[in-house]
Amino acid sequence: MDNIENMIKEITEATGVSGYETEIKRTLKNYLQSSGRISYDRLGSLICCQNGTAEKPRVLISAHMDEVGFMVKFITPEGFLKFTPLGGWSDQVLLAQRVSVITHRGKVTGIIGAKPPHLLSEEERKKIVAKKDMYIDIGATSQKEVEEAGVRIGDPIVPISEFAVLANPKTYMSKALDDRLGCGVMIQTLQQLMNDHPNTLYGMATVQEEVGMRGAATGADVVDPDVAIISEVDIAGDVPGIRPEETPVKMNGGPVLSTYDARMIPNLKLRNLVIDTAKQNDIPLQFSTMEGGATDGGAIHLHKSGVPCVVLGVPTRHIHSHNAIMHRNDFDNTVRLMAAVVKKLDAATVSDLTDW
Repeated sequence: MDNIENMIKEITEATGVSGYETEIKRTLKNYLQSSGRISYDRLGSLICCQNGTAEKPRVLISAHMDEVGFMVKFITPEGFLKFTPLGGWSDQVLLAQRVSVITHRGKVTGIIGAKPPHLLSEEERKKIVAKKDMYIDIGATSQKEVEEAGVRIGDPIVPISEFAVLANPKTYMSKALDDRLGCGVMIQTLQQLMNDHPNTLYGMATVQEEVGMRGAATGADVVDPDVAIISEVDIAGDVPGIRPEETPVKMNGGPVLSTYDARMIPNLKLRNLVIDTAKQNDIPLQFSTMEGGATDGGAIHLHKSGVPCVVLGVPTRHIHSHNAIMHRNDFDNTVRLMAAVVKKLDAATVSDLTDW
């Protein structure tokens, strides 16, 4: 296991659902503190500032640290936990999955359950079980046992999923690839550049993206960027049931440049700069259009009078589930492209991005 593989393992296995990012924040700080000055906004986003050869422009690479998960909302008299989702979850991927309830006394393991199929009517078997009909079973038989285990209403719940190297040793599986891969790309870019860029570079790991881009808004107030690159994942469409016109993105096909999402259209000149840089450096580049989702760019590009933004993603299968899959070549090529673009963002280039 090399250093990057070990980093991906560590940052994906760390817990940190939206609003409860303490553990992953501590992990990311350990990787970033040698790359620049560390600060935070008052919502909890982590910011690393690295000097370059010029004070201006202020270039931001932003990735969100939170992962999708759940929160305890009710404890039944029989000792079962009812939950509310933090982030977008499909009902189909939840049943029989292990989870960890993060309590003030430590982690408590449970499983997501529902009425067993043996007791379902023929009509009920044809229907997808809704989240509202599910529960988490921690092995308790009463509300008192749950409370004695340390579980409280409002406690976060995190998927249990260990990092794994798959049959192809360049493919990895873990929870939280969205968006710990983006955080990893940001970390590696700062470590590679180490003051060798014509700007002041900021790496930001935001909180609460999965519940509405909240840390991106507050973090942008601290950084006040002149230009921003959002470091994300993108949906790999190379699985059964997805047509090329829905998304042509493939794993091991290279970084993905987003041309549109539900909250942001990228700055055209910055988009073209990314395309040209990929060609010049012989880096494969894919393109996506996401009509049903958004990234932190949706908040950052509206900061003050506007910030030129673009989104670069690592193609990933099965996001927003307990296990997602990525390819190491895509990660490495995204870091290469990110670093090459940052080195081009001098004062004249950034000024031209908004020269209408």
